[in-house]
Amino acid sequence: MSYLTSRAVKALLALVIAVLGTLGLAEVSAAAPAHPAAAQVACGNTSSYKKVNLSSLPAQATTTVKLIKQGGPFPYPKNDGVVFRNQEHILPLCSASYYHEYTVPTPGSSTRGARRIITGSAGEYFYTGDHYATFSLVNINK
Repeated sequence: MSYLTSRAVKALLALVIAVLGTLGLAEVSAAAPAHPAAAQVACGNTSSYKKVNLSSLPAQATTTVKLIKQGGPFPYPKNDGVVFRNQEHILPLCSASYYHEYTVPTPGSSTRGARRIITGSAGEYFYTGDHYATFSLVNINK
């Protein structure tokens, strides 16, 4: 196979994977990254999101962010760190494995509750207290 043909095949394969991922058809790993890779470029514009400081969120959100940064252990290991598919399309539309979700425990709740931290591969942190109806962009340094 010539160099040009090899490049064309690789480009076509990357395009097919990207399209399938956008449609949610590509199989993705449920393994959680230790924490989002800050070296990657954000896939979408987040300027329209309400900005909140981590310190203004429930205390359990700070605990969750610390667990994300250290790679766990998480209170719901089957659910925490899994790919968040963004089916609501409220977050910027990115590749299928761009976002991961983590539970922010709700004291007194017998279930996981509605609170989540969603991480983006470029280091973004989003908070939802209403099970994905709304999101805020979290400044984790404050």
